Amino acid sequence: MRKSILQRIDSLCEAALARLGHSFIDHWGALQQRYRRVYAHIAMRLRYAFFPLLALAALGWLAWDWQHDRQLASAEDAIFDQIIGFRPWEPKPSRQVVVVEIDECSIQYMREQGAGGWPWSRQLHADLIDVLDRAGVRAVGFDVQFTDPSAQDPLGDATLEAMAEGGAGRFVFGSTRLHPDYDRGSPLRASQAPSSYPLMARPRNDPAVALLLPYGKAMAGNSALLNVTRGGDGVLRDVPLREQVGDWALASLPLRLATGGNARAMAASPGSIRIDWRTRSKLPYASAADLLTGRAICRSPSEPLPALAGRTVLVGYTAAGLNDAKPTPAGLMPGVEVHAEATEALLAGSAIWLPPAWLKYALAAVLLLLTTFAFFRGEPAYEIDDVFVATNLVLLIAAFVGLTAFRVFFDIFAAIGFVSLYFGLCRLYAGVQRGRAIGNNDFRAQFDPARDRVLALARVRFVPDAKVNPRGLERRLREYRRRLRRYVHGGLDAVMLEGVVERKSWLWEAMEDVTVLVWTASDRATAAAMAERELDGLHAHLVAHDDTLPDDGSVHVAIAFSDVGNPDPDFFEVRAKVRSVLGTLLAERTEWPLSARNSLSSR
Repeated sequence: MRKSILQRIDSLCEAALARLGHSFIDHWGALQQRYRRVYAHIAMRLRYAFFPLLALAALGWLAWDWQHDRQLASAEDAIFDQIIGFRPWEPKPSRQVVVVEIDECSIQYMREQGAGGWPWSRQLHADLIDVLDRAGVRAVGFDVQFTDPSAQDPLGDATLEAMAEGGAGRFVFGSTRLHPDYDRGSPLRASQAPSSYPLMARPRNDPAVALLLPYGKAMAGNSALLNVTRGGDGVLRDVPLREQVGDWALASLPLRLATGGNARAMAASPGSIRIDWRTRSKLPYASAADLLTGRAICRSPSEPLPALAGRTVLVGYTAAGLNDAKPTPAGLMPGVEVHAEATEALLAGSAIWLPPAWLKYALAAVLLLLTTFAFFRGEPAYEIDDVFVATNLVLLIAAFVGLTAFRVFFDIFAAIGFVSLYFGLCRLYAGVQRGRAIGNNDFRAQFDPARDRVLALARVRFVPDAKVNPRGLERRLREYRRRLRRYVHGGLDAVMLEGVVERKSWLWEAMEDVTVLVWTASDRATAAAMAERELDGLHAHLVAHDDTLPDDGSVHVAIAFSDVGNPDPDFFEVRAKVRSVLGTLLAERTEWPLSARNSLSSR
């Protein structure tokens, strides 16, 4: 009894789902007809002009985006961030650069020792330089600005200035480029600015420049810019190495440290670099308190200090209350670490290489034109879809391998995505053309036996010449089918049976050289006239696109007519008659070569 009840419930559910599914399909089909027939009407008017018009619109957007927001480049930046986070391994630091951080522990320890909180006295900074100098460092860069003398510590000011003067350019202090609006009132010229160098052999333009410099003369003379620039989305990916002012450039702190202030070396450097952002393997760090005291204050006693001899050291604050954390692809990063990573990239040659910014736009434009040409010639084979997917996968793998192993990032993903969208629009429009050509009821009026009393069916077959080799025949057949699709999809009265579509099976291969075109009319004469007109047009189309058509083969035609019957025929009877005449047509041996004039009155 229980099983019988479950069976009845199951049957009721199956019946209800079947009714709902049938109702949904009917309503969905009616909805599709409402907008698909509009598409088909537009396609009949535009025909193949749609593809060059779409190409002009897409190329226009690319040109506008290049001149304005460069959203394509912004999309590439977002993809870069994802790949940086997902790569399985990342490069280890070269250990040529060390970060000395003024962290919470160092500030708190100095406060407990009676040295006061932040900001530290200039004497403490001078003591830190002295410790680093005695350790044999190559150079020291300060991501701390000393803009004004200290009224409470004039001796410390003098000591720090003396250290800068005696450092012979090894100790570099931070300065800031002010907004260009302040340049007009500045007495400082670009050629006189610290760490400046000419961008050409004979600079002519030497404008005024406004800088926020350290208070001491030696400190100001041995200073470089701390300015960084974020991307449009607020993320810092590329670190500028210079600020151009007229025909001169002002070096950044990383560039000055890496080149030792050599003007020729600085001029040979790029305008900016993209850091190989690390999320797991950080640069060597040391707390300022540990160096100043020579004891393990902010580290474990078992943890050794990083080696300092011959290293380039960046000093800056990382304390939470002071930290100028910047968003990077590796997450929030202290400003001093950003400058240290840029210095590391210059010294170790670990910067990421990217192609020129215009390449992605040029690539997108070329692919757009190739896609347009492919669809304009006639709907391409569906294998092209597989090519798009495979290309994207190959590029994704290449990006991972290139970025992880070779520090090379080909930022063309957004360009490929844009072209894929363009390809999809072309495929969608070609689908509308195909839907109408094959008689899909969503795109054209449904066959009505009461109105369409007579069917004219033409078998169009490609017959190759005997001298065509098998491989040449395969290529010729594919090209013939493409040209046939272009003619039929352009908007005919004929309905095309899908024998023209490539399917990789033996059954479709047996019919790959055969296409059936069907015309419907109220009488035989009208159907014959429509078939004659469009067969004549097919001959003109094939000859116009291939003058050598008779040299590799010819197109043969067989014709058949079917009278549907009574004004109100039985649906199944109509289907049986159409199948019968179609079978007869496919087996028909009498055919004639397609010609400029295909008279059907005597056939």
